[in-house]
Amino acid sequence: MSYERLEHCPICGKEDFKNFLVVTDNAVSKESFVIVECENCTFKFTNPRPDAASIDKYYESEEYISHSNIKTGIINRAYHVVRSITTKQKVELINRHAPAKGTILDYGCGTGVFLNACKQDGWDIRGVEPNTRAREEASSLTGELIAKGLHEISGEKFEIITMWHVLEHIHTLNETLSELIDLLQEDGTLIIAVPNADSHDAQQYKADWAAYDVPRHLYHFTQPTMKRLLKKHKMVLDEVLPMKFDAYYVSMLSEKQKEGKTKVISSVVNGYKSNSYAEKNGNDYSSLIFVAKRK
Repeated sequence: MSYERLEHCPICGKEDFKNFLVVTDNAVSKESFVIVECENCTFKFTNPRPDAASIDKYYESEEYISHSNIKTGIINRAYHVVRSITTKQKVELINRHAPAKGTILDYGCGTGVFLNACKQDGWDIRGVEPNTRAREEASSLTGELIAKGLHEISGEKFEIITMWHVLEHIHTLNETLSELIDLLQEDGTLIIAVPNADSHDAQQYKADWAAYDVPRHLYHFTQPTMKRLLKKHKMVLDEVLPMKFDAYYVSMLSEKQKEGKTKVISSVVNGYKSNSYAEKNGNDYSSLIFVAKRK
């Protein structure tokens, strides 16, 4: 097992960090990891962290649902019900931001549910998924060859590129983001969804907030830090949208981590409180979608 320590903030490049929170990996390893906060730009990230060659073992769990289609247990069943709704919403979103249905790239496409919905809607689809099992499931579902990495995507330009809860997992944050932006058409749209560390449920659960998900989540974004990152890459933020169901799902996972069992009523109440808070206080929902275009 090898770990790496970042000496510079991935967004502003400064070297001064302070410890923000110590979080336990309840899903797989039971190890504890430190989340630090940049004293200059407030970006939060897991530091130190497993390096890219060592991170795979932290995904080796049936609990990691985006790499499987497991449907046992109340949390997994709830996930699949909600996913059918949010997948339709995602397709509606890309249609709203594209002049016509062309080619879409979903980076970190998991088992391919969103990509398949895009294909059924008339889009020409491409997907990238590094996890072998998820990639095979995505290929089987969509009937398309799913790439293992961006090196397999060449000579193409895309109307839409999406990352649904993926950016927080990528070791080479700036390099990968630059590569993806280079694959956009001049009038193309980049759509990024991430958990929001400024949300009410994050403040409530603190170290038990499931969306910290260390060490798989290397970065812990907020609206200000995501805006700084997009600006760094010369992208213009078009809109910020909520993912309201995430407050309930993340609260269910957080309650399970905190109490050792699923507490449905508490999760629903806390999810509702989080969304209500966000509606009144600057759109700080549990997860946010950032829609950006080239300058």
